Amino acid sequence: MIVKLIDFLRDRLTLVVRSCYVLLALVVLTDMLFVSKEHAHTALERIPGFWSIFGFVACILIIVFSKWFGHMGIMTREDYYDK
Repeated sequence: MIVKLIDFLRDRLTLVVRSCYVLLALVVLTDMLFVSKEHAHTALERIPGFWSIFGFVACILIIVFSKWFGHMGIMTREDYYDK
């Protein structure tokens, strides 16, 4: 069941990416229109969509760091213990 879903989404990757961009835009738009900014603690919080963009960038950085960390030491050659 889950394998079929993954294959379905993999075959339509451009649609998935565009859907994520649309979802991000909707979250930013919702933040701009419906979230009150009068009780913001910092100046950055007054920027429309700041927390949505912050979360998106943080997610990308976590992925990039995890891949870098994995390639630096966690992923080893298959013959590592043979030598």
